[in-house]
Amino acid sequence: YLEDVATQFHVQGLELDWACVCWDGDFRHIGGDWSNHSFRGNKWQRINSEAGQAYQRNAYRVLLTRARQGMVICVPEGAAADPTRSADYYDGTYAYLKSAGIPELGSMQP
Repeated sequence: YLEDVATQFHVQGLELDWACVCWDGDFRHIGGDWSNHSFRGNKWQRINSEAGQAYQRNAYRVLLTRARQGMVICVPEGAAADPTRSADYYDGTYAYLKSAGIPELGSMQP
């Protein structure tokens, strides 16, 4: 059961038994590198400042280092009907995480 929803601010300094991290289109793996974005108004905008990029990387680092027993990372599928959720925003990140050895839940053996 999903007991609590928390941002990187809520979980900083905590150790959780299990965590589920939803990886949005704000931090994308594209063409072998990471691309930082922020959703403003009705579209994604590139984060150009080094400080903003470092802040975003650190937010994901915090979220990815809280679980003690296990973690699920959810990378949503893109939606062709929604220009703010293009598959291009998610597919590269999904492929990168798989190439790093993170298995799909459906392919894990009990």
